[in-house]
Amino acid sequence: MRPASDPRDPAKDPTLDLERACFEAGAVAVIGVDEVGRGAIAGAVAVGAHAVLAGVEAFPRGLRDSKLLSERRREALAPEVAGWGPGEVGYASPAEIDEHGISWALGHAGRRALLALRTRGVPVQRAVVLLDGRHDWLTPALHGPLDVRTRVGADRSCASVAAASVRAKVERDALMREADEVHPGYAWASNKGYGSRAHYEGIAALGLAPLHRRSFIHGAHGMGSRAGAET
Repeated sequence: MRPASDPRDPAKDPTLDLERACFEAGAVAVIGVDEVGRGAIAGAVAVGAHAVLAGVEAFPRGLRDSKLLSERRREALAPEVAGWGPGEVGYASPAEIDEHGISWALGHAGRRALLALRTRGVPVQRAVVLLDGRHDWLTPALHGPLDVRTRVGADRSCASVAAASVRAKVERDALMREADEVHPGYAWASNKGYGSRAHYEGIAALGLAPLHRRSFIHGAHGMGSRAGAET
């Protein structure tokens, strides 16, 4: 653990400043939420949720937004994040994405993560939920009101959201490596379902697999035209 006040690289390292402000305002917990896999063309979309309870003053050394960490560093950090506090990852399947759209899928994956946290005793209904980005895709999926707050760059600035991003990225990457063994030929072990050249070459040679998002691939022009940015 590193003290929350020990800035190693202020431009990239998260803090607990916003979480503390929420606690001072009366929140009993802060739940960071972040998504992984929005732009992939294969595999589920994953939404991580990590809860920080009032009184927490430190977080794992080296914690950052998952996109700023190497795969090896994320894998090494994941057990420390798991030991830091309760967290869950929710998913929405490729079929759900194709049927309902990515915003619906993100919201319901997030709701599933929060429901799993609630079953573990986290006071979700009395928590502040910090959502990375400026668009609130979570609230429309909820069956009851929660205190959801969006923040651009929260995955880099807030330790709770950075932890959520690491949880989601590590879990989803593992699922895509397993999927690569079941459906070889698309290089999922390396591209994790994103639209790399090897992935599109696999589609050209083998056709679509059950885990492909057909709505993301239909109408694509040229290799990687719908690849999307990895998140």
